Amino acid sequence: MRLVTAAAVAATTVIGAGAAAVAVGRYASDIALKPSPDDPFPGDSRLTVHSATEERIALTRSLASLRPGTYGLTGSGCHAVIGDVIHGVPHPADAVVRRLVRVTHGILKPGNRMRLTPQVHVGNPRDALGLDCADVDIPGELGTLPAWFLPGVRDTWVITAHGLGTTREHPMVLMPFLHRHQLPVLDLGYRNDIGGPRTADGISHLGDSEWRDLDAAIRYAVRYGAQDVVLCGWSTGATMALRAAAHSALRARISGLVLDSPVLDRNATIRALATARRVPRALLPLVVRAAEGSTGVPLDRPADAVDPDVLNVPILLFHGPDDMIAPWTASRSLAARRADLITLQPVPHAPHAAMWNADPPSYEEALRRFLTPLM
Repeated sequence: MRLVTAAAVAATTVIGAGAAAVAVGRYASDIALKPSPDDPFPGDSRLTVHSATEERIALTRSLASLRPGTYGLTGSGCHAVIGDVIHGVPHPADAVVRRLVRVTHGILKPGNRMRLTPQVHVGNPRDALGLDCADVDIPGELGTLPAWFLPGVRDTWVITAHGLGTTREHPMVLMPFLHRHQLPVLDLGYRNDIGGPRTADGISHLGDSEWRDLDAAIRYAVRYGAQDVVLCGWSTGATMALRAAAHSALRARISGLVLDSPVLDRNATIRALATARRVPRALLPLVVRAAEGSTGVPLDRPADAVDPDVLNVPILLFHGPDDMIAPWTASRSLAARRADLITLQPVPHAPHAAMWNADPPSYEEALRRFLTPLM
């Protein structure tokens, strides 16, 4: 009997440990699938402000602070916009001096802890950019979807969809460019966004269900005068655009896609998000399994977000090798499989969903060439 009792205790212990591991995996998965603008991504580091003047800011020297381009700089109660690194000016050896474009709100003080973000603008297009816009409500399957509409004279509309850890403020980086080219813009907020309908689980499905909100935006655009639409998405927003192009009942109205850092290898993305939340490496397989159970999305195949053979519109794809959230190898593979449709624009030295930030003029010139025949 003692052997039986010991075996039962051992079995119970194993089962209990297994159940605990599953619970931990599910908890970690939920954390990974609820990224917010306040959460760091892999490769993000907190930067200390050393000094700031009206035109310059000195930050902790790191790979992040040395990135070329234009970024938001955010911290507790403060947001600013910084430009390129300034060389040839005196600075401490452990600091980097960059151009300070503006302080949106708050005060930059020495000692402030900040981090870079691709989200350059805050607020709405009217207040942040001086562009005429209207708040519109889009009927969606879960409820009303908030959006900004920027009018334009063309009958091709651009519909934008932000991605992981950002808001519909992120696409504002392209609004001055799109406004100059007289393109109407519908900037979508979707499920689980602030002001949008909530799902029962409250987690991201990495575009697998969210694309239906983008589909609702297409229906709205067509109802109010759009002859064609170009879908422009970042991160999971790019994945949403791909799925809409493949499955929307109105896909014949989609004339092109602009994709920035699309999430194609979802297994790798879940692992990266969990790692950024300090989930131990040993638990990552459990996290992936739990995420698959929570979302109902198969995560065991690379580049599984869309079948490239069903795509039939031109695609401009911005991505780069420094993305630690969505491996760009999946984008290269997708572009190679549909070289007849997809133009891959490699962008070095850019983190996830920040391809515009790394080199705004080159990004906008590639976008101009792509959009001109679609206008």
